[in-house]
Amino acid sequence: MDLYSQIEADIKAAMLARDHTRLQALRGIKKEFIEGKTAPGANGELSDDAAMKILVKMAKQRKESARIYTEQNRPELADNELAEAAVIEEYLPKQLSDEELTAELRKIIEQTGATSQKEMGKVMGVASKALAGRADGKVISAKVRELLA
Repeated sequence: MDLYSQIEADIKAAMLARDHTRLQALRGIKKEFIEGKTAPGANGELSDDAAMKILVKMAKQRKESARIYTEQNRPELADNELAEAAVIEEYLPKQLSDEELTAELRKIIEQTGATSQKEMGKVMGVASKALAGRADGKVISAKVRELLA
C-alpha cells in the first residue's frame, strides 16, 4: 500500500474513532499530497520520495508554529501544533540518533575524500540525499562542519 492510500485509510479510522486532532493532521497531509499530484510536471503521480519531502516540510512547519505560539504565551495552540506534528512524524522514517548520524557522516566523508571545510558542499550534497527524511538538514550541516573541523 502506498503512502497516499495509507493516509486515506487512516482518515477513515480517525473519523470512526472521533479523533479530531489526528483527523485534522491527516486531512492536511492528504491536501498537500493532492497538491503534489496536481503540480506541474507531476503527471498525476506522487512518488514516495516526494511524499517524504512533503511530510518532513509539514512536520517542520508544525514545530516552528508551536515554538512561535509558545513564545507568544499561547500553550493551547502550541499543544495542538505539536500533536499534529507527532501524527505527521508517524509516517516518517525513524530519525537517526546522534551516534548513528555521526557514523553515517563519517562514511560519507570517507567516500567523498573530503578533508577540510572547503569541501563541505561535496559532503552535504551526498549526505542530504542519503539521509533525507532521517535527519534534519541543519543538524546534518552542523555535524559535517564539526567533523571536518
